[in-house]
Amino acid sequence: MSKPTTSPLPVTSTAIQLALAGQIGNFSLDLEINAPGYGITALFGPSGCGKTTILRCIAGLERLRGTCRVGVETWQDDNNFLPPHKRAIGYVFQEASLFPHMSVRANLLYAIRGKEPTSHEGGVGYDETITLLGLAPLLARSTANLSGGERQRVAIGRALLSQPKLLLMDEPLSALDLDSREEITPFLEALHANMKIPILYVTHDMSEVERLADHVVLMDKGRVVAAGSLEQIQGNISLPLARKRKATIALEARASGHDAEYGLLTVEIDGGHMQVPSQPMPNGTPVRLRIRAADVSIAIGKPAISSILNILPAKILEAEDLGHTERIMVLGVGIKGDGAQLLARITRRSWDKLSLKVGDNIHAQIKSAALAFGR
Repeated sequence: MSKPTTSPLPVTSTAIQLALAGQIGNFSLDLEINAPGYGITALFGPSGCGKTTILRCIAGLERLRGTCRVGVETWQDDNNFLPPHKRAIGYVFQEASLFPHMSVRANLLYAIRGKEPTSHEGGVGYDETITLLGLAPLLARSTANLSGGERQRVAIGRALLSQPKLLLMDEPLSALDLDSREEITPFLEALHANMKIPILYVTHDMSEVERLADHVVLMDKGRVVAAGSLEQIQGNISLPLARKRKATIALEARASGHDAEYGLLTVEIDGGHMQVPSQPMPNGTPVRLRIRAADVSIAIGKPAISSILNILPAKILEAEDLGHTERIMVLGVGIKGDGAQLLARITRRSWDKLSLKVGDNIHAQIKSAALAFGR
């Protein structure tokens, strides 16, 4: 059975452990995944690489040989196979699949047989779910009169109220138009921030991964290419993500001040600070920055005068050629290079002109940085 190219994530008592192999039609799957029992783990890869098949196997809707464990419970091994109705999962599909003859409230209560659980009973409370997903104004409405984003919020609420130990989300934004995606994404961020239920999130859209995911399982053709934190996967220049034209790093940061005159938010990253256009936020608010490799240039010594706001001391940690004309680099922020890591993509001519080499101390000029999210 194939192995991930990175070391498995630490297995906790609530972790998800999966090892599957077999064939469904002409498609074969052979993989091992250890995902943490917290946050959002994104299964990312091109269409047809096996992401949805994995969710269906975890839900018990498909069966391949292997094992599936969630926390201390074994849902599948060589001797046992727990049927779908006995697996404590919530499943959110691409289409909301609500009952059209029921109101929003009735759809929500269907998952819990009409009872309104409270969070102190050990699960996700009804009122808590309504508040988190902003469903109160929708409760009396027919599901036929909802927007796409509203329908998905109801579907997520119904999944949460089934009291799952694991939430499976299969491309929940792919069937929505741009406005509906923008409508629902803040609610997904709130879910991420407030719920302790681990989420496996299937997508082939990197912008969703950058905005929502903590961990990534990178897949191709039924195999795991790599697995690890979002920063590890994006910053590994041996992997295809870092070598793409739009390669990006998503950095965790915290708000630490705001310049009202210019509308700039100061954020602290590991080893430095930056300014990005944003509305004010309370100090300490967690945010995520999105920085493209093509927007990071290199200077020898700090420029005395520049229009670029964010110029950080850094060290070149790694570098590889991208074809004949360009190089991709991993930069560590700070003089020692032990802070947050950035990607930089420059021409080989610039590399040679500046006589750069791995280990050099340089200044990273960040021409553009944006908030991927802020709460």
